[in-house]
Amino acid sequence: MKPFAGFQHVETHHCVTGSLHHLYLYYDHTLSEDMLLGLGEGVGFVYWQQKGQPPFIGGRATPEPSLEELAGLRTGVQVTPICTSSGRKAEAALLERLEKDVPVMLQVDMGFLPYFDFKGTEYHFGGHVVVVCGYDAARRQVLIADRDADLHPVSLDDLAKARGSNFKPFPPHYKLYAVDFTHKRMPIADEINTAIRNQCERMLHPPISNLGLKGIRKAAQLLPAWQDNMSAEELKWALFNAYIFISPVGGTGGGTFRYMFSRFLAEAAALTDNPALTVCAEQFRAIGDAWEKIGVWCKAMSESSAPDLREGRTALLHVADLENAAWAHLYSVLPAHEAMVTP
Repeated sequence: MKPFAGFQHVETHHCVTGSLHHLYLYYDHTLSEDMLLGLGEGVGFVYWQQKGQPPFIGGRATPEPSLEELAGLRTGVQVTPICTSSGRKAEAALLERLEKDVPVMLQVDMGFLPYFDFKGTEYHFGGHVVVVCGYDAARRQVLIADRDADLHPVSLDDLAKARGSNFKPFPPHYKLYAVDFTHKRMPIADEINTAIRNQCERMLHPPISNLGLKGIRKAAQLLPAWQDNMSAEELKWALFNAYIFISPVGGTGGGTFRYMFSRFLAEAAALTDNPALTVCAEQFRAIGDAWEKIGVWCKAMSESSAPDLREGRTALLHVADLENAAWAHLYSVLPAHEAMVTP
């Protein structure tokens, strides 16, 4: 099975921005994946734990409207998430588009995609996003572009399971993204500055203690107690899960999205004619290095027979200090504004 004519497959960093990037390439709108992440206000921090789930340490923000919609608004692209509770309607909506030989972006549970190998462990993450870029009606198969270098044939039955998964915390709800590139354009400086400013605001002044800089410090305080509140197997998985969502393996681009954000700021410096952003870019690259060290440490502790988590607390508090300085500096070099605006 071949991809649709005109589809360009590239390796990407993050599933959401990577899938957007694939669509932007298809419609000849050549914005980098890093730029889409920054324009979509996708960088932040969250520490969260749901009952029965390992603690979640993540560097993504969840703005409203969504990253996908915000990136679209600031680049002249209409991105409309469409959800349903009906598997039949979901498949019909997908096939209607595929029969026109156009790629489609979907949210899925990666645990149901056969090309992932979880070494015999049942794993589910329903916040994964991919692009269906080919279709064989006779075989009832699709071709999926993910973050890696390969294109993956998947049956419509397996895809239906991935789209309709009920596993928490991010069930996909058969989400499909409708896109319209008719009025595509480059972002203007005000839009880039607004996107940066909003991410600074959320990190420096989060609404709750689980988010932003407060969230990093909360994670630091709670990490040593993981040993008291979990079994040995649960602790091992929680630490490995933290490593996954910090490192490039988990789709963050490395350094829990800070490397991608650094490259976004370097691009933004040229597009907004603000060379001060290049200094900020270097700060976030260094913060990415610090996060990577924490990720490596988490992996090592997950493999240890006698893990000691106190070192992790110190490392997280150090990163919190670095992030506080970097976000405050970034905010200070932005042009003055009257009010925070989200176009």
